[in-house]
Amino acid sequence: MSARTKQNSAFSALFTPKLVTVLREGYGFDAFKADLISGLTVAIIALPLSMAIAIASGVPPERGLYTAIVGGFLVSLLGGSRFQIGGPAGAFIVLVFATVQVHGVEGLLLATFLSGFFLLAVGFLRLGTFIKYVPYPVTVGFTSGIAVIILASQLKDLFGLTLAGGEPSPFIPKLKALAEAAPSFNLAALLVAAGSIAIIVGLRRIRPGWPGFLIAVICATLAAWLFDLPVETIGTRFGGIPQMLPAPHLPDLSLDKIIAVLPAALSFTLLGGIESLLSAVVADSMTGRRHRSNCELVAQGVANIGSALFGGICVTGTIARTAANVRAGARGPVSGMLHSLFLLAFMLVAAPLARFIPLAALAGILAVVAWNMAEKHQFAALLRSSRGDAVVLLITFLLVVFRDLTEGILVGFGLGALLFLHRMSEAVRVEHGIASITDRPDNGEEPYAPDIATDDTVVVYRISGAFFFGAAAAVGAALDRIGGKPRAYVIDISSVLMLDSTAAATIEGFARKARQAEASVYLVGANPQIRKLLRTHGLRPPHLRFYGALKDAVAAARRQSQAS
Repeated sequence: MSARTKQNSAFSALFTPKLVTVLREGYGFDAFKADLISGLTVAIIALPLSMAIAIASGVPPERGLYTAIVGGFLVSLLGGSRFQIGGPAGAFIVLVFATVQVHGVEGLLLATFLSGFFLLAVGFLRLGTFIKYVPYPVTVGFTSGIAVIILASQLKDLFGLTLAGGEPSPFIPKLKALAEAAPSFNLAALLVAAGSIAIIVGLRRIRPGWPGFLIAVICATLAAWLFDLPVETIGTRFGGIPQMLPAPHLPDLSLDKIIAVLPAALSFTLLGGIESLLSAVVADSMTGRRHRSNCELVAQGVANIGSALFGGICVTGTIARTAANVRAGARGPVSGMLHSLFLLAFMLVAAPLARFIPLAALAGILAVVAWNMAEKHQFAALLRSSRGDAVVLLITFLLVVFRDLTEGILVGFGLGALLFLHRMSEAVRVEHGIASITDRPDNGEEPYAPDIATDDTVVVYRISGAFFFGAAAAVGAALDRIGGKPRAYVIDISSVLMLDSTAAATIEGFARKARQAEASVYLVGANPQIRKLLRTHGLRPPHLRFYGALKDAVAAARRQSQAS
């Protein structure tokens, strides 16, 4: 097989949509029937949720439907997961709202459009595997922080408050403005919201298979209409929703506008990549399947471009709807495509009725979503696990709530990385003396006699763990504390998990000092990659000699010391 053929085969394996894989395996009527039922089930869940997320994000409700219809269809058509359901997600509410406040809806569309291309680049460059390295405390911290912000954003509609001016975006000014508006409290709105929450929670316990979100919205709408409740509705705030998708159009692509929304686009890319792959992992854990991460990111990129062209907002994989899709018996991506088509049908048929939906009912839905997002048990467990994890968790959480979502993720990731490096550096060990030789079999061979270790002319060291820049100083200090004037040093690195350039420079510095003292250095257990790295730092015979087995290196060192 030629190199080009191998490259084409590898590319195909990474980027073939799961839809193609499912069709190749054989897709019959039974599978289509199962996908039809699961697609309808998810569409019923997504209908009120998509509108609620859009409203909370500061845009009209129909833009949430555009996102679920166009973006959701493309995610399932091209994605690397069999069960992923794409659409607007609660995790984006904070970022989308802030972008609309600063750049308007057109700026939001441009940021979504650009993030699509960034996700395409991330996918095609095969960087999707790196997203999984986001530390768990960071994930829990920003998810819990988002939950708090979503709940705070719904307090106005939950209590039917009327603000004198616009609702502030920052957390503390928002709470202050809501407190000042407390005299405008609307009991009817609170009752509608509380009733919606009660229906959702109650059905989840006694009839978990029923569409609680939709039933709650229908009941709240009927109650508001029958009793002529003085509550704000989609119609009174937005004038209803259209019955058709808009014609696609490009956002404003002027250079000034692109530069202005670039930070928002990058934030959408980062959060969208993390959220979509987390959702795909959840689906894998529920089904035993494996998704293609880079293919999934490419699909998310195309979906965001398509959503922006049709006036939608950010698209990502949605964990709750994806899990519902699996539980409903989906067989493959056709279910997600049908979910989008059902949503389109609902919009075409039932759009005039949407104007009667109370905003307090949608606020109740998002209150439940925020409660489910909060990851309360994981938060408490991380606080108890270790001081380092607790610090990363709390700093991420506090920055997300009181500062900025992107800042929280980046700072949390940086602290998590530093914590990991600290733990890895503490795991490295440098041993010398009898224990390093006599207590450990060498690749199944007999241990060495104690007289090897007691020979003052040959010092044997064993380094184990991750020998990298975080541990280089500690290892260098240990090597420099050698007493006496041995004629040879044997350094066993067969238990080293990794070795980087800083570690190679540390070994080179030790070898240079040994040469100045007219002593030889023998290195044991270096694999081909480590040998290549060491040679680039000038470590080659006669300055340093490589051996595969410890006994051979010790024997050579003793011969050298006796000869000199």
